[in-house]
Amino acid sequence: MGEWIGMGRRARRCYGFDEIALVPGNQTINPAEVDTSFELGKRKFKVPILAAAMDGVVDVKFAVTMSKLNGLAVINLDGVQTRYENPEVVLERIASATPQEATQLIQEIYTKPIKEKLIAKRVSQIKHKGGIAAVSCIPSHADRFAKIAVSAGADYFMIQSTVTSTKHIATEYKSLDLYAFCKKMKIPVVVGNSVTYGTTLDLMSTGVMGLLIGIGPGAACTTRGVLGIGVPQVTATVDAAAARDFYFKRTGKYVTIITDGGMNRGGDICKAFASGADAVMIGSSFARAKEAPGGGYHWGMATSNVNLPRGTRIYVGTTGSLKEILFGPARVDDGSQNLMGALKTSMGSLGAANIKEMHDVEIIIAPSIQTEGKIFQVGQRVGMGK
Repeated sequence: MGEWIGMGRRARRCYGFDEIALVPGNQTINPAEVDTSFELGKRKFKVPILAAAMDGVVDVKFAVTMSKLNGLAVINLDGVQTRYENPEVVLERIASATPQEATQLIQEIYTKPIKEKLIAKRVSQIKHKGGIAAVSCIPSHADRFAKIAVSAGADYFMIQSTVTSTKHIATEYKSLDLYAFCKKMKIPVVVGNSVTYGTTLDLMSTGVMGLLIGIGPGAACTTRGVLGIGVPQVTATVDAAAARDFYFKRTGKYVTIITDGGMNRGGDICKAFASGADAVMIGSSFARAKEAPGGGYHWGMATSNVNLPRGTRIYVGTTGSLKEILFGPARVDDGSQNLMGALKTSMGSLGAANIKEMHDVEIIIAPSIQTEGKIFQVGQRVGMGK
């Protein structure tokens, strides 16, 4: 399997969103009548697009607004929201920094210790305003932060690291026992990130309710350049979905697959669902919302690493409200707004009545799909040529 890349070494060909296209079937459906909902734990959401746990994307206000739109936003417990009483001042400093200053400033800002009282405060603020509280942290903080977050009323707990596995080897510190952690948790646990069939299958056995799929595809992430690791999102999602289906057949438990990163247009999101995702998580598209705390700036979760940053601050601009980005009307021509309208229209055109039927649509390898007939758009840098 795979192609020869040298003497005695083969490599498997993998695919990203720009290399495939979706093929309409033999029926179409009124887009207004398709079902886009997905389940995470015992709760159902009409919007299958999660807002990533990034400081330039989600704060208390954003999480509450997303909840009221029937979606889910995740707040970062390792970020400025839990390090500073008034994170707005800090976020303004990051937005005002020059590109040359940005990474060093972010590293400096994130050296301030996390205040445990602010974890409880942020969760309580979201709940008090009628929002759904989903929180995220790195594995080494999970045991300690989970107790605080759950006591404060958190609804979901996510554990995220660059690469997650059930077999983490370390002698310098005690690694998190995911099996024990999930067993004692009273709220749904989502873990990430992974990109392979075997690891996805292993992680499902821990008792998680959902898995985040994707290493390095995010707009502000530099992991693929710094570490040289990652799998394009189409292949990663297809492999993870295959593991989910096998696990369900074997155990009767359905674990939600969430494709995380690499999507900034409606078409990318539709391709993620066709690849097998139950939901997707995005950052840069939501960083463009008026409600986003980054003020049009967006940076990766590992940008603050003091020794080896694996993210950068990028400018995405502010293009509209969160409601416009999700439901329109679209005021831009590049597919980055009315994401739900794009998903529903795609589902209708493909004849998929719900997300699970999206998993079965035909996918073709089509590297020319982004450029075929688009010479004027490319030349004028509009639409698909941006």
